[in-house]
Amino acid sequence: MASSTPRVWPGSPHPLGATFDGSGTNFALFSAHAEKVELCLFSDDGREEIARVELPEYTNEIWHGYLPDVRAGALYGYRVHGPYEPENGHRFNHNKLLLDPYAKALHGDLEWDDALFGYVVGDEKEDLSFDTRDSAPFMPKCRVVDPAFTWGNPKEPTPAHETTVYEMHVRGFTMRHPEVPEPVRGTFEGLAHPSVVAHLREIGVTSVELLPVHAFIQDRHLIDRGLRNYWGYNSIGFFAPHPDYLPGDDPRAFKTFVQIMHDAGIEVILDVVYNHTAEGNHMGPTLCFRGIDNRSYYYLMDGDERYYNDFTGTGNALELRHPYVLRMVTDSLRYWVEDMRIDGFRFDLATTLARVEGPYNRHAGFLDAVAQDPVLSAVKLIAEPWDTGLGGYQVGNFPPGWAEWNDRYRDTVRDFWRGEPGRIGDLASRLSGSSDIYDHQGRRPWASVNFVTAHDGFTLRDLVSYNGKHNEANKEDNNDGSDDNRSWNCGVEGATDDPTVRDLRRRQMRNMMATLLLSQGVPMIVAGDEFGRSQGGNNNAYCQDNEISWVDWEGIDEEGRDLLDFARRLVQLRRDHIVFHRSRFFHGRTIPGTEVKDVTWQRPDGTEMAEDDWGDGHAKALRFVLSGEAGNFHLTSRGEPEPDDTFLVMMNASDQAIEHVLPSGARDGERPWLKLVDTAKNPAFAEKGGEPMEVGKEGDTVILDPHSLMLWVVRREVG
Repeated sequence: MASSTPRVWPGSPHPLGATFDGSGTNFALFSAHAEKVELCLFSDDGREEIARVELPEYTNEIWHGYLPDVRAGALYGYRVHGPYEPENGHRFNHNKLLLDPYAKALHGDLEWDDALFGYVVGDEKEDLSFDTRDSAPFMPKCRVVDPAFTWGNPKEPTPAHETTVYEMHVRGFTMRHPEVPEPVRGTFEGLAHPSVVAHLREIGVTSVELLPVHAFIQDRHLIDRGLRNYWGYNSIGFFAPHPDYLPGDDPRAFKTFVQIMHDAGIEVILDVVYNHTAEGNHMGPTLCFRGIDNRSYYYLMDGDERYYNDFTGTGNALELRHPYVLRMVTDSLRYWVEDMRIDGFRFDLATTLARVEGPYNRHAGFLDAVAQDPVLSAVKLIAEPWDTGLGGYQVGNFPPGWAEWNDRYRDTVRDFWRGEPGRIGDLASRLSGSSDIYDHQGRRPWASVNFVTAHDGFTLRDLVSYNGKHNEANKEDNNDGSDDNRSWNCGVEGATDDPTVRDLRRRQMRNMMATLLLSQGVPMIVAGDEFGRSQGGNNNAYCQDNEISWVDWEGIDEEGRDLLDFARRLVQLRRDHIVFHRSRFFHGRTIPGTEVKDVTWQRPDGTEMAEDDWGDGHAKALRFVLSGEAGNFHLTSRGEPEPDDTFLVMMNASDQAIEHVLPSGARDGERPWLKLVDTAKNPAFAEKGGEPMEVGKEGDTVILDPHSLMLWVVRREVG
């Protein structure tokens, strides 16, 4: 086997990972408890180990050395020597090739073999003896990268309250796209195709939120069942893009994608998984962190360090209380912002990141580190504010500066539109930005990321087509996935040709899309919901890397095109009118010198609702007026008043039509009400720039059909 002597890396502190300086490469790895670290270099195909050299320096718990002849493109991994004492939290095994936690690119796939495990199970299940098999033939390899890239013009951040998020999957969005060339489907290059960009611009979203793009592995139990980890919540590297999404392992494809999105005026937000890794529980494989320094990287059980605390349901949790693990996570975040130029993050199971001595803490090291960081505190930060541990549900409790997925919004909107009575009080809170949850410590309406559907659960079409989940394709006897779907199939389970049922389903999809886009807060649309994509009732398609999950572009029919046009025009309406995306909460205040309130909740007869109305346990309808008057109600990003039109929203989730009386909509009482939206009609939106669907004046009676929503407007005087 070839060998060489690395030089000492000059200077301090030492950059972790593999740093190519144009002529050679510095290698640096954190391990507080290792006795020796060996760098292994591999042939260009990753099959043969061609050199093994010991890192000569150990400074501040970092092993490091400089190899002047190692260039960009070189493949490498580590072997780390140290004690094998599972009962004391040590899992060192130099027979196992380990990935660099700071690797910027990976080459090759993981091939499942028993040699990947650092132990051999003895007579007793928990008797784990040291395993001597070499895992290198079955491991992906790290690649040294040249970070050089020529960027175009930077994109100015979209103000938080003007944001509309579009959640999408890199692979699933283009695998069936007829205009994207087959060789690049399912990659960042495919996602940057002009046809994809044109679709995103047509909808009008400001930000795409990508399901995990960090390098992840395929679960053995899924491979054994002929399935794959599609969603990617199984990270093994926090700096490397997933190899399957990169033609040629080259991270520059991701950078090109980001630049193309930015040129189109679209932000890129990453769904990131720093709460756990793909190494699983105490019986999992040794791929990276476990073999580098298990005791430092993982949150072990006090007094029984063979085992892991598991707040995530995946077998382990990263130990963010350790300074070097916290550094790895914040270094990763900065890398994606500064080197890859992304615009924000959505943190999976974010409560786990903020656990101190077990419970969630709003001043945990991770949250405080992000808050004081001038780079990270300036980008969009979105928490999934729960995990599976005790006290894990923390909706509303993340610090100022953070937004949160608001599952109470999802549940309330679903309940209302499926006809659950007595939900109007909760619905009013959700429509107005969930001030009951977020209006504290200076937080704003954009702290609530509103969604009716997400990648996890039913699509919008399935929400109105199935009463129960249909996950048989997951091969878990339909026992996986949530049973609390709050869905309504409108009378028939699954696909149907019944015209009455189909019409009601279209109406229900329009109702929920309109509710989402007319609510205060940040709306999130799931890719394909804008034209009614179905997963056949599968509400847990995490393992379906196939037609169940992939967007069916050629299957978009006339109904789908109608819904797409409806969604597109609602997004534009929202962007055009600040009254739908205020930067401050409603408080029912009256404009000084007038009787006009910022928001007024009304009975069908146009009078203001009283306290008894909110307590009506049978109510299935709600209406409100959003005033567009100036004053301090609607402020631009510069804090200047921005007057707007006045809107009336009527919502009826009952089986009966309701008579409504149009209220006063302007101080002079003379400007008419114009109907823009009626979800009971098709088309459901007035022609842009043309005649309204209906014109009315104060005191007129209008009929709101069952299971429908109307939107009326009084245009403000200009000049």
